[in-house]
Amino acid sequence: MIEIIRPTLVLDKEVCLRNIERMAQKAAKYNLRFRPHFKTHQSAEIGEWFRLFGVDAITVSSVRMAEYFITNGWKDVTIAFPVNVLELGLINRLAATAKLNVLVESAEVAEILTKQVKHKLGVYIKIDTGYQRTGIPSSRTNLIDGILEQLAKCKKLEFKGFLTHTGHTYQARSSNEIFSSHFDALLKLKSLKNHYKKTYPKVEISMGDTPSASICGNFDGVDELRPGNFVFYDLMQQNLGVCSIDDIAVKMMCPVVAKHTSRNEIVIYGGAIHFSKETILNTDGKPLFGRIVIQKDGEKHLLDNNNYLSKLSQEHGTIKVTPANFRLINIGDLIEVIPVHSCLTANLMGHYLTTEGETIRMIPRY
Repeated sequence: MIEIIRPTLVLDKEVCLRNIERMAQKAAKYNLRFRPHFKTHQSAEIGEWFRLFGVDAITVSSVRMAEYFITNGWKDVTIAFPVNVLELGLINRLAATAKLNVLVESAEVAEILTKQVKHKLGVYIKIDTGYQRTGIPSSRTNLIDGILEQLAKCKKLEFKGFLTHTGHTYQARSSNEIFSSHFDALLKLKSLKNHYKKTYPKVEISMGDTPSASICGNFDGVDELRPGNFVFYDLMQQNLGVCSIDDIAVKMMCPVVAKHTSRNEIVIYGGAIHFSKETILNTDGKPLFGRIVIQKDGEKHLLDNNNYLSKLSQEHGTIKVTPANFRLINIGDLIEVIPVHSCLTANLMGHYLTTEGETIRMIPRY
């Protein structure tokens, strides 16, 4: 094992593979195309693990990420982000070498595509099913018709169907809220599919948030599943009841650099530039940036919620602990922290150290 001397993101490959296999099996059970989102791990090497379970089509969150994975052998890629028209030059180059799908949510962008696209391009119309980030409300068929009219002007543009991200499931307060949001999105998309299938008999529905993909069992009318975070999971998902602690495949290892007896606080080398500023509410109603695992009697112990990562600055992390656990932790120890949001933590860290001692690189930094 490589010696850890600074904040390091450790990946349990066995847990990761188990998560991939479980989701691939679920997609197969419901006869869904499994197009996992690679924005969570952002690694060509981890991407290859998905091929073990029959995955040959992926989702990414940027044109740059599409370029990275296409360069690494992936030939069927959906960029699940509204088209940035300033990147159409690169989009054209990528579409010349791979099957590429993009997202459109306005007739204005559709018109620009009809004038500038040079190669065959699949197009999904982004539908807002309640997240209120991007997309067209499903009831606005007049806007959808305007987009379809523009797309029809260019034979290189192929309308694929409707795509949504039910991201408000991440703000759910119970499993029932996840089920409710998913079912509401499903009804809206099925209504659109029925409305347009006479004119577009191959029209598809693509869905893909990790909470609903993990626990829901109704995918009637859905053609494609695109979850991403499930590959690692995190405290946010565990807090939602979507996964167990044992399903979380990544943890931060951080050195202890200071102790403050009067406050029962431990300071670690590991701050916002390593974890991000994402939080969930702890049981005491205060922000929690991570849960703590320590070595005790040669074994790992997950500490209860009275011991947690309570504050982050740029490089520093402050851990509140009980007096009993304060005495067990020494300067120079490595503290294991389970992150709130694995996607942002991985993006910030840029590489992984596996539990087998292997270093895995991510997409090169900007």
